[in-house]
Amino acid sequence: MNQPLAERIRPKTLEDYISQQHLVGPKGILTQHIQKGIIPSLILWGPPGIGKTTLANIIAEVSERPFYTLSAINSGVKDVREVIEKARKSGGLFTVKNPILFIDEIHRFSKSQQDSLLAAVEKGWITLIGATTENPSFEVIPALLSRCQVYILNSFDKTDLVALLHRAMDIDPVIKEKEVSLEETDALMQVSSGDARKLLNVFELVVASEESPVRITNSLVLSKVQKNTVRYDKTGEQHYDIISAFIKSIRGSDPNAAVYWLARMIEGGEDVKFIARRLLILASEDIGNANPTALIMANSTFQAVASVGHPESRILLSQCAVYLSNSSKSNSSYRAINEAQELVRKTGDLSVPLHLRNAPTKLMKDLDYGKNYKYAHQYENNFAEQEFLPNEIANTKLYEPSNNSRENNFRDFLKKRWKDKYNY
Repeated sequence: MNQPLAERIRPKTLEDYISQQHLVGPKGILTQHIQKGIIPSLILWGPPGIGKTTLANIIAEVSERPFYTLSAINSGVKDVREVIEKARKSGGLFTVKNPILFIDEIHRFSKSQQDSLLAAVEKGWITLIGATTENPSFEVIPALLSRCQVYILNSFDKTDLVALLHRAMDIDPVIKEKEVSLEETDALMQVSSGDARKLLNVFELVVASEESPVRITNSLVLSKVQKNTVRYDKTGEQHYDIISAFIKSIRGSDPNAAVYWLARMIEGGEDVKFIARRLLILASEDIGNANPTALIMANSTFQAVASVGHPESRILLSQCAVYLSNSSKSNSSYRAINEAQELVRKTGDLSVPLHLRNAPTKLMKDLDYGKNYKYAHQYENNFAEQEFLPNEIANTKLYEPSNNSRENNFRDFLKKRWKDKYNY
């Protein structure tokens, strides 16, 4: 058989679907929708290999609806419109059961691609089912998100994954021929990282490499699975290691290393918006007021990447990474908020000094709310010395300017205004 094991044993009914009982169990919300014959447009959010595509297929099959599918990786606006037109025409014979359009990795769609779905969803030409591994609040445009229900698929636990292996052993003719026995499963769990598709791929690889009968042990699995089977695991340890190397290269002002690690992520299929978000954070955490333009640059890059999509977004990300690498660095704002939060945790809810309180009513004024507050614009240089912190922590220093040309100006400004209080 040319089909991989995961495809051969893909469940066709809700009864065969493993896990996600909160959605497809007897009292699950999707079960109720299917029983009523009313399927809303929805977003399935969960980690890779958790059964999002399978669930979409089952919903279409059980509800007897035409089913169309697109992958956000290789589909453009034109493809979306063509499929919508086909779906709209095929739905002409249906009064309630409009066709289902399934879009895998919908978080990779640009804003314009997502916009092209709005009319079809709103007018009921299609029922949209989108699958995403990313938080839809960040990745799906608000207009589309408001027209969809979001359902979260939970990661498989070990019991679910072992049940999946037993299902393969029970129903797949190729596996059954080998008379497989599961003696140990820890290595299978380790290399699959909760991804059911990867688990079945590895299981099939190991079984195919052995003569019948096959005894699955940890040592057998580890001996058959090469460490370089997956060049870049977007959800595993390498994902975090490479983004860490990328950020540290920029923080260390090394554009060569920055674009290298960027290329590693792009070639590995990393979500470009994930990379852009990390650049946005870095621009504030590691550069901050040493070069405020860095944050503007990173934000513009994030917005542009969301509009352009893959593969052109790699150019925008490279430009931003190089710019941030070559920028002056400062983490003074990052350190200041960390120290401020620690101070709040230690001191609790200290009272706001009376002179800083708002006084919208006569009673509040009679209680001295706002009394003796100095309105800065009425004083020379738009500054009047007064205490803005609670009395218990008066004169506490939280912000320390870094040593760069822009923040040295900040230091001079504060010294001139506050004298000893900000005497760094």
